[in-house]
Amino acid sequence: MILPVSRPVFVFLKMIGCPVVWEVSVGAVVFRMEDKRRLYLLLRYPSGHFDFVKGHMEEGETEEITLRRETMEETGIEDLIIYKKRTSIRYFYRAKGTEREKRLRQGRGTWIFKQVHFYPAETKVENVRISEEHTGALWLPYEEALAQVTFENARRVLSETENHLVKK
Repeated sequence: MILPVSRPVFVFLKMIGCPVVWEVSVGAVVFRMEDKRRLYLLLRYPSGHFDFVKGHMEEGETEEITLRRETMEETGIEDLIIYKKRTSIRYFYRAKGTEREKRLRQGRGTWIFKQVHFYPAETKVENVRISEEHTGALWLPYEEALAQVTFENARRVLSETENHLVKK
């Protein structure tokens, strides 16, 4: 199902009783410098797609706290310099399988309107310790990373990040 990801659509669906939820996540486009070139960290998810570190904002957290916590949990990286450039995306999906079951047990919506804010984050750390959420990790230069990320939204986030960093 394709739905426009906007507040009015979300509010309308909620009013008519659909199992919708609006969630905010924060992510990091983690990179490091090697031989004067920027390498980006991509994480492989169990479904096979490649994307960036990201996760749900917990109550009381700032975007920076969420970014640091998620990066630590998903990669083991604590050493980060976070840049102020913020790129946001929105998407909609329906929870399936174990995620759907978990959401139903918790009384949470299974139609998810997701907004994710990404920030560039530089590290000197090379060795990544991935979480159970992922099946692998790659450090790739921009062009290869752009070809590897799965979703158009991720390509836009990576392109905007690279453009911002080149200008700096």
